Amino acid sequence: MSPAPYLGRHIVGSTKLGYREKDTACGSSGNGKSGSTYTETPIPTGYIPKIVPFDPAPNWDRDILPQNGSEPLQLVLLTWSYFMVVFRDPGSVPANWKASPEHNVADENFISCTSLASDNSAGPSSSEGIEKRPPLSYCNRCQNGKPPRCHHCSVCQRCVLKMDHHCIWVVNCVGARNYKFFLLFVLYTFLETMMDTLVLLPGFMNFFQQAKHHSSSPGKLAITFLAFVLNLAFALSLLCFVVMHISLLLSNTTSVEVHEKKNAVRWKYDLGWRKNIEQVFGTQKALWPFPLFSKEDLEQVPALHGIDFPTRSDINV
Repeated sequence: MSPAPYLGRHIVGSTKLGYREKDTACGSSGNGKSGSTYTETPIPTGYIPKIVPFDPAPNWDRDILPQNGSEPLQLVLLTWSYFMVVFRDPGSVPANWKASPEHNVADENFISCTSLASDNSAGPSSSEGIEKRPPLSYCNRCQNGKPPRCHHCSVCQRCVLKMDHHCIWVVNCVGARNYKFFLLFVLYTFLETMMDTLVLLPGFMNFFQQAKHHSSSPGKLAITFLAFVLNLAFALSLLCFVVMHISLLLSNTTSVEVHEKKNAVRWKYDLGWRKNIEQVFGTQKALWPFPLFSKEDLEQVPALHGIDFPTRSDINV
């Protein structure tokens, strides 16, 4: 009698008339029992195959990693906003720019206002420092004029219009011409992270029960726990960042100007929260969620270009 041929498939059963074979998936057998599989060995006619308990590998896409419940539009807006922040120039000072007489008078009045507030809080010694500081309308390092709210970035080695800060995550400065894109990028990243955290929450709640009864593999438990904790920590840090920049947006202030605003009696660029939002997002409310500006806003809102900024009418500057 010749030896039985080797079967490259799981044996479901056998009879004296021959072999009966069937492909089975991981964790499923022909008799309907889950969690078992058959040995792949040459089995002669009439031999009853041995069932060996088998713990199938976890389905990483289904059991461990959360299904992303966010809308595709949000992911598109997040990516779009990110690339706009990275590749859009935050605003450069035109060559040989010179401040108008109105700008010079406004700078002198603003320095007088801030120095008066500083004198009342810091004493008479602070006035000497104010007298020695160079004019605000000229940058000695760039050898060029400085428009209002313009600051020199030590990383980019140039002056940036309405500079907010230099962001290492986008490898670019955040200024007048890309501040809206930066705000949208941070906001959409926060929303995406929060949605992922909520998706991971049920698995995190079951983490302790599964760990107690050893009902899951150590790798799955570790990934579920760490994924939730890291997403939650990142979401909370982004929340603080979003709240801070929303407060700056509503008061028409940049991160650099926070100190100047504290010393000033009244902030001359604060036009009310509605006007302050329009100075960054434009007047077309339908375009606020998108990282772009309408042609009308670019023509009618000079603050979007970072050179001229309207001021409050009740402050004589």
